[in-house]
Amino acid sequence: MIINYTGERTDPMKVDLWRRWRSGESISVISRQIGKPPGSVFTVLKHHGGIAPAPRKARAGSLTLGEREEISRGLCAGHSYRAIARLLGRAVSTISREVGNNGGRDVYRAIAAQERALDRARRPKQCLLAARPALRQTVLTLLCEEWSPE
Repeated sequence: MIINYTGERTDPMKVDLWRRWRSGESISVISRQIGKPPGSVFTVLKHHGGIAPAPRKARAGSLTLGEREEISRGLCAGHSYRAIARLLGRAVSTISREVGNNGGRDVYRAIAAQERALDRARRPKQCLLAARPALRQTVLTLLCEEWSPE
């Protein structure tokens, strides 16, 4: 695995597959070169419509892998959230939330936190009403009672 600039892991085999596909190689040639069955290559190409997916972009303002590593080093050194925030030029609440969401001071690890952040950022997401049956039922009940959605 290769970690790109957003901290996302990329599979070198898929990178090679897309490079070969763009250069015009056939599915059978690609499959021989990467050591996978032609059906597997076809499935990857078909899933994306034959067009390589765009690389993911981190939202502006989100913590980078480097910043998460600095947080981890600061925690290991016993620095306070304020000291770490000052070092990174971030709000103390950002550091506190990041550490709290990823196991706390004793458990925080930068790579694991980066992977969780990337997983949480994936799209598409299930809508809130589909994910929370109790909330959906409350909304339905209130709408039946002619409450305004506002």
